[in-house]
Amino acid sequence: MAGTIAVAMVLLCVVTSIVWFSRPGAAQVERATAVFNIIPYYTSTPPPAIPSPSPTPQSPEGELPPSPPPGDVAKGGFVQVIGTGGDGLRLRSEPGLNGEIRYLGLESEIFRVDDGPTMLDGYTWWLLVAPYDETVRGWAVSNYLKSVPNP
Repeated sequence: MAGTIAVAMVLLCVVTSIVWFSRPGAAQVERATAVFNIIPYYTSTPPPAIPSPSPTPQSPEGELPPSPPPGDVAKGGFVQVIGTGGDGLRLRSEPGLNGEIRYLGLESEIFRVDDGPTMLDGYTWWLLVAPYDETVRGWAVSNYLKSVPNP
């Protein structure tokens, strides 16, 4: 009797295999295709170079605004760009007219004073840093700065 059960089991396996592999589409295996979308990673674009038509910081009328009173601009305080006539204030890599222009401070823009004063080329220079971005920094002439309370 055990032999009969074994033969029946083998026969059942053979019949199941025939039925399984003879069904339509059994030989064809569907394959999924993976699709990759490559999205470029965001990178910071450096600001455009700012032309410097004249090396001396002057207002549009050709006259330099007066320097703020002594003690008005101080390290750790905040200043606002004024008197540029909409041309903006050049922030340089180092104090002096030979420093590379890094950024153009817009009229009414506010900066934190991080260093200074430094007297060079007949001007008083202060190191300014944008409160919204530490990488926006440079030396600027005090004649275009006005002290403001903490923003």
